[in-house]
Amino acid sequence: MSPAEASAAEGEEPGRGPVRPGGLLDVLGMASVVLDAKGRIVLWSPQAEELFGYSAREALGQYAARLMVHERHIDLVGKLFADVMSTGQSWAGGFPIRHKDGSTHVVEFRNMRLMDANGDVFALGLAADQSTVRRLEQDVALSERIVKQSPIGLAVLDTELRFVSVNPALERINGVPAEEHVGRTLREVLPHLDADALESAYLQVLRTGEPVIDRSAVGSTPADPDEEHIWSLSVYRLEDALNNVLGVATSVVDITEPYRAGVEAENARRRLAVIADASTRIGTTLDLERTAAELADVAVPELADVAAVDLLDTVVEGRRSTLGPAEPAVIRALAVRAEQAPDVVQAADPPGTVSPYAPDRLVTECVRTGEAVLVPQVKDEDLPRIARSPEAVELLARAGLHSYLAVPLIARGEVLGALDLKRTRNPAPFDEDDLLLARELAGRAAVQIDNARWYQNARTTALTLQRSLLPTHPRVTNGLEVASRYQPAGETVEVGGDWFDVIPLDGGRTALVVGDVMGSGINAAATMGRLRTATTTLAALGLDPAVLLEHLDKTTSGLDHSIATCVYAVHDPRLRQCRIANAGHLPPARVRPGRPPELLDLPTGVPLGVGGIPFATTTVDFEPGDELVFYTDGLVETRRHSLDERLDALLALLDAPARPLEEVCDLLLRELHHPDNHDDVALLIARAQELP
Repeated sequence: MSPAEASAAEGEEPGRGPVRPGGLLDVLGMASVVLDAKGRIVLWSPQAEELFGYSAREALGQYAARLMVHERHIDLVGKLFADVMSTGQSWAGGFPIRHKDGSTHVVEFRNMRLMDANGDVFALGLAADQSTVRRLEQDVALSERIVKQSPIGLAVLDTELRFVSVNPALERINGVPAEEHVGRTLREVLPHLDADALESAYLQVLRTGEPVIDRSAVGSTPADPDEEHIWSLSVYRLEDALNNVLGVATSVVDITEPYRAGVEAENARRRLAVIADASTRIGTTLDLERTAAELADVAVPELADVAAVDLLDTVVEGRRSTLGPAEPAVIRALAVRAEQAPDVVQAADPPGTVSPYAPDRLVTECVRTGEAVLVPQVKDEDLPRIARSPEAVELLARAGLHSYLAVPLIARGEVLGALDLKRTRNPAPFDEDDLLLARELAGRAAVQIDNARWYQNARTTALTLQRSLLPTHPRVTNGLEVASRYQPAGETVEVGGDWFDVIPLDGGRTALVVGDVMGSGINAAATMGRLRTATTTLAALGLDPAVLLEHLDKTTSGLDHSIATCVYAVHDPRLRQCRIANAGHLPPARVRPGRPPELLDLPTGVPLGVGGIPFATTTVDFEPGDELVFYTDGLVETRRHSLDERLDALLALLDAPARPLEEVCDLLLRELHHPDNHDDVALLIARAQELP
């Protein structure tokens, strides 16, 4: 059944209608005139009336030459007429005729001899205005030249959707000669295209007259049977001058290359968008685990359904790692991120886990060689090299893992670990574009991860040093109950040089010290250790607090231009007093039962290391039940509040019934140490007790 028959069977008409005379003769305005053997007009068509201006009543019976030809051409016309009538050979050409209104027109004539059943001879003249004929000839020539030389494939199909003609460009596109198109349907010529959809579009154009513009078609043709192409088709209904439907014309443009270029441009735009997103989202802190999690968050779901970030354990510890061909890798899982894939998450090593990876694992191969591992189509035999255990193999198979990609994390020439990517929900396999994006993403993230791990190692080293330099002290000593805290600086900066000390002295006295070395890192921690040692040594000499600070000032001046603040107090339980000197430090708070907490009014003094300015000692009462609270500025300073506001907040927290000192320490740190204050904190609280 033809497409037109199928359409009719469904109750649809392709819009043909009854066939009427074509419009070409109407366009030409072809006039018909019949002369008898003597040259008299015996038949005169309506078109002749228009062309020559004479009605049939005026023309019939007249000698044609006398009616239509100028006197000077009568002899020539008579000779031409006689030749046609005597020889039977037709004559055609242009000739000037005289219009009824007296004007002269050049008319294209074709004259031929006719003979009726009685043997009588007549002359038939067909005539059209020469300018109209020339214009039509030019239009036809132009159309033919355009069709043949156009790089766009062009075809005409009849109302049965059979090819009537194709141009050379469509021959090349289809890979089928023109003569093998004619009389055949689209599905017969090109069986590898979606003929149903295309013929449906053609029938719609036949039925409605509405053209279809730039419709995409995908498939292959004999011109390139092994490669899928994309074409842009436009379809128009063809009608004659009397609106008879003749068929459809279609134009075909191969847009495969522009389409691929557009896809590539879109992929490049997507890569740039992901990379730009990664630049803002990865490395917001110097925390190693958080940086790894940020990388995984960027990769899912834009690049993969599941992403894991794994580092070599030796790299995390700050040592280089080289793996031999048969050597397993010890991997520390840092982050796992999945898009609606709980089974795949269960199949991965939990973050924080350190596990040996067999030499044949794909992640091991990736970190050993420093090269990406791409498995576009995961097969059953690939799963044991991807999964960490037989149970994980089952989980990945159940989740529908079908494509895998691992790219190394390389920073400053060192392989740190790998970005492990899986696809379960996204049906597309990983391809070269995905590999390019993953490499770019991993390369940028690796630098941030490397910065975080070096920072973490340096911070751990400094923190270990500082903690080793801080004292341990008994909870109760020489008439004092003591509690202390040290809280390192925030994640974005190194540890500082804050310290405290509780030093037993002769005569049952106790020295209480809190100080803060300006700066951060190992140098500040080392300077803090030297000052603490000097303080302990000087305290053993029983020096007055102000004199002790003068000696510390000289010591600090010799420590590479270091600056530090310090409060030094000596508690005498028998006198129930504290003698205190201050070197540029925040004043201690005193809490006395039944009275509001207060900041001690001490001469501030200058920081240690400035030199040349004496310090002063102040004596304050310190009765049993009284408390002294020493602290560093990291406890109370913030960027958003004035220092006076923060000190008032400190006193407000201390204005409460007596509590265990450990609880007070925790309360002050929890309520006062703001996250935006990236400074370490030393806190020391002493409560006087009755002597036995």
